[in-house]
Amino acid sequence: MRIVFFQPDIPQNLGASIRLAACFGAGLDVIEPCAFPLNDKAMRRAALDYAPLADFQRHDSYAAWRTHRGNGRMVLFTTKAASSLWDFSFQPNDQLVFGRESAGVPDSVHDDADARVFIPIRPETRSLNVAMSAGIALAEAMRQISAASG
Repeated sequence: MRIVFFQPDIPQNLGASIRLAACFGAGLDVIEPCAFPLNDKAMRRAALDYAPLADFQRHDSYAAWRTHRGNGRMVLFTTKAASSLWDFSFQPNDQLVFGRESAGVPDSVHDDADARVFIPIRPETRSLNVAMSAGIALAEAMRQISAASG
């Protein structure tokens, strides 16, 4: 199971997600370019001491990530989805993809997705923080996989 961030805008969200990935034993991929400098100093500041514990990979473009992503399904989390998180069945090699905080992902990335999933929230609210969304999605996916394996 891997979390994938497409061109993230906010370094603190990436830092929180590195910690999330380290604590849950999930991989984390970042598709660049980011809206902030993604260097060792910034990563240490954002992820505290969790960065060495995370399986973290950087990809300089979407095409580079697609080439190296492995055989798991691309599960895109988007407000433009038809499948609810609660109704979706996860698989162990799924790649949980989250778009930019400011703009989501382009239509071409939507078109590549094997599945599009939304996290149900109250209708009068707009969206969740992307790091929080990744945590909710990863926890549900791991719960399902754990329950299925007995």
